[in-house]
Amino acid sequence: MTSYARYPSLQDRAVLITGGATGIGETLVTAFAEQGAKVGFIDLAAEEGTALAARLAATSRHAPQFVAADLSQVDALRAAIAALRATLGPFSVLLNNAANDKRHAVEDTTPEFWDASVAVNIKHQFFAAQAVLPDMKALGGGSILNFGSVSWYLKQGGMPAYTSSKAGVQGLTRGLARDFGVHGIRVNTLVPGWVMTEKQLKLWVTEEAKQEIAKGQCINAPLMPDHIARMALFLAADDSAMCTGQDFIVDGGWI
Repeated sequence: MTSYARYPSLQDRAVLITGGATGIGETLVTAFAEQGAKVGFIDLAAEEGTALAARLAATSRHAPQFVAADLSQVDALRAAIAALRATLGPFSVLLNNAANDKRHAVEDTTPEFWDASVAVNIKHQFFAAQAVLPDMKALGGGSILNFGSVSWYLKQGGMPAYTSSKAGVQGLTRGLARDFGVHGIRVNTLVPGWVMTEKQLKLWVTEEAKQEIAKGQCINAPLMPDHIARMALFLAADDSAMCTGQDFIVDGGWI
């Protein structure tokens, strides 16, 4: 039986998670709630987010709070964060998880699609960090995790707006780590590999893809959302107190 760490420093802390209704985000919300954190999450998927919050309310030290919002719209993102802060208090942890890896051909990519992809895949990460900066300054520190992707490392084609945005996330992290570090705020990039979420399994994990994964990963086993959440817990907790400006890759050894 596998036993996982419990992080006392996360108990009663307010944690903000973007894109928390499904996939990796759903697992992040669950994992932090299980640690006794006060979890607030934002997602466009209103039905799924409401159901998740209700499901966890009965078993959590603090009932997770959900706000449905289009976080690619900065005003909506700011309003959602303000609403959650009013309930949970100032945020000491931010997980910028929301993303959209919709496949798109170079020839079919319009300026409008490009801008929308950038807005959800990297723009919201900056403005969410900007929004929680006053909280973390007042608290004397905090932890921000920007979620990247191994896709651009692997020279994956078929989604240039996504891979460009995700490559940029690591530049954003390094710059913010310097700007925020003076306030005791840590900023890191969590880089997942090909995670076997329900969406990935339904749309893209074909038999051919499974062979590609087996060949690429050093550990030939499914990479699951829980593996990502375990790293996120460590990086959010005080145990990683001097880790900042870094990339933490969880991909089974692919890159």
